[in-house]
Parts: sequence; C-alpha cells; structure tokens
Amino acid sequence: MSRMVRTENLVFEYEKRDEEGNVIGKSRAIDEVNIDVEEGQFIAILGHNGSGKSTFAKHLNAILVPTEGSIWVNGRDTRKPEELWNVRQSAGMVFQNPDNQIIGTVVEEDVGFGPENLGVPTNEIWERVEESLKAVGMIEYRHHSPNKLSGGQKQRVAIAGVIAMRPKCIVLDEPTAMLDPNGRREVLRTVEELRRQEKVTVILITHYMEEVIDADKVFVMDHGHVVMEGTPREIFSQVDTLKSYRLDVPQVTILADELQKRGIPVPAGILRKEELVEALCRLK
Repeated sequence: MSRMVRTENLVFEYEKRDEEGNVIGKSRAIDEVNIDVEEGQFIAILGHNGSGKSTFAKHLNAILVPTEGSIWVNGRDTRKPEELWNVRQSAGMVFQNPDNQIIGTVVEEDVGFGPENLGVPTNEIWERVEESLKAVGMIEYRHHSPNKLSGGQKQRVAIAGVIAMRPKCIVLDEPTAMLDPNGRREVLRTVEELRRQEKVTVILITHYMEEVIDADKVFVMDHGHVVMEGTPREIFSQVDTLKSYRLDVPQVTILADELQKRGIPVPAGILRKEELVEALCRLK
C-alpha cells in the first residue's frame, strides 16, 4: 500500500498582532505533528475548537504550507511551488459551509465547474457530472437551483463537485457542522459509499465523536499536538481521557463505561447501541 499523506514533525506558526497590526509574538497552531495515511483508508481527525485540526486540513491541499517540518501528499512536497497543481489535484477539499463552495446557478453546472477548470474535454465533463451526481444520490436534482436545496443536499452537491475532479483523496473539514442530524447522516452515508465504490482515501476532520465510528484510524488533536491515536475502539475505550480533551463522548459509550466501573462485565470501547444491548443480553 502506498502512502497518501505523510507528515514529518509538521509545525505551523502564525503571527499574533496587536490592534495597530504590529507583530507581538507567534503562536503554534500545529506543533510537531506526525501523521501517516495509507491509500484507501478512512482516517478521522478529532479535536475540540482550537485544537489545530482545521489548520492541519488546510495543509492537505497547500492552502497553508509548513513553518517547519514537511508534509507530502501523494508523494509530493507541498512546499514546492511547482507541485501545487499536483497536490491540489490529489486532495479535494469539502468545507464546513457548502454555500462557500457552490457557485453555479444550476446543480449540474456547479458540479462541472471543477473538471472544466482542469481542462477536461466537454463530453467527458458531462459524463463525470452524471457519475458524480449518481454517486451522491443527487442525479434527479441536476437541473435544480442549489439555493432551493436543503443543507445536506447542498453538501452532497459540494462533494459531487469534488469527486468530478477525480482526486485520490477527499478531505472533509467539519462537513456536517452546519447540518441537522438528518443532513449529517446523509453526508456521512454518501462519503462511506464513495469510499467503497471509488476506493478514494477519506480524511474527515470533525469534533463529532459518532462520525468516526467506522474510521480505520482516529487521531485526536489538542493544542496543536496529536494526543491520541488508534482504532475507534481503542480511542473510545478511554472515556475519561476523551472527556479531558473536552470531546463529547457518545452516550452509549459513557453508559458502557459506567457499567464497567460498577463491575458489570461489558467490553471496553462500545461504539453502538446494538453492541451494548448484545453484550448485556449475553450476561447471565
């Protein structure tokens, strides 16, 4: 398996300024971060606001470049200006607010905008638009105006626009933060389907614990550092540690943890209600 993303002691600092605009110091948003992502994996990066996770996301398609250390995306060093085009073709970004990403007045035009910019021939653009809208379950809305869509539907159109550019990796930076629970489920189901069918690498940046249940690996960030890494089960079995990083642990995981502390032998790191019910039913 080849690596899609590799960071080596990644550091990003930004300047702090006073009201007059004078530099009064520096602040580290990312501090010596080492993260490896294999091709085709679903990786989740969890963290509270201000943990550095969104700053990290912006390094994945060279919106930001390292102050120190390095990041390679699809084998290309993001600090090299001549690699910028290749890096951005490798990693497609989906942001928090779909309204910032949707620019067309008709859904299909919006989805075709990215490939058109890449110089894809017209007949192939329309093939890609159709495939991408089918992949996110939005083909029947192709002639609609994006303004008439719900938040979840808009986000699916934004994802289709990224898929149409055929990136090897899709980076979702808090893609459900502005959506209701139904919209959130819709978007996550879409991403999971995509990963299965298209074999793309998915990097999900979020602070919603329940969104990372199906990830291959989870990294938890706090104050610019990676403070925990492991499978969802390994991470979820450390309820008190997660709470100390101000993360909202799913209710079922907390309940299982409390039962365990009271001597009821349920397994650690329970992620779903069904699992807990099954574990309790097995108790004699």
